[in-house]
Amino acid sequence: MLRAENKDERWFEDHAAGDVYELGPVVMDEAEILDFGRRYDPQPFHTDPAIGAASPFGGLTASGWHVCAVMTRMLVDGLISPRASLGSPGMEQIRWLKPVRPGDVLRCQLTITSARLSQSRPGCGIIAMDITMLNQHGDAVMTCSGAAMYRTRP
Repeated sequence: MLRAENKDERWFEDHAAGDVYELGPVVMDEAEILDFGRRYDPQPFHTDPAIGAASPFGGLTASGWHVCAVMTRMLVDGLISPRASLGSPGMEQIRWLKPVRPGDVLRCQLTITSARLSQSRPGCGIIAMDITMLNQHGDAVMTCSGAAMYRTRP
């Protein structure tokens, strides 16, 4: 398991297939779950603890999109180089596997599956990755795969 040391100096060449990073933790706060739900995913089990308790989830749950946003923050804070990152062409196969509840402690495990130079953009590489969000019990609560574009070292 790697920690991204000095992420500002990590370029395309510093990422290789098989690298595994652990990011986080982030504690899921009830007020933030409610706020995100009310603003962006106003389904009752994300916005009302009483309705959440009566739902099949058995309690208030964070929106899956909130979990994606938390994952993104972990990536930006712990791995993505502001000097080398060129964004992402997208994420695929997002799966929300278990409810995320207030007080859950999430961490992100990212595995690089490939790293290749771009054929169409000189000075750019594409890094493919699989990501798993885990709770404090080690249970996977979300998985996805995606890619990132990175500048090569100047």
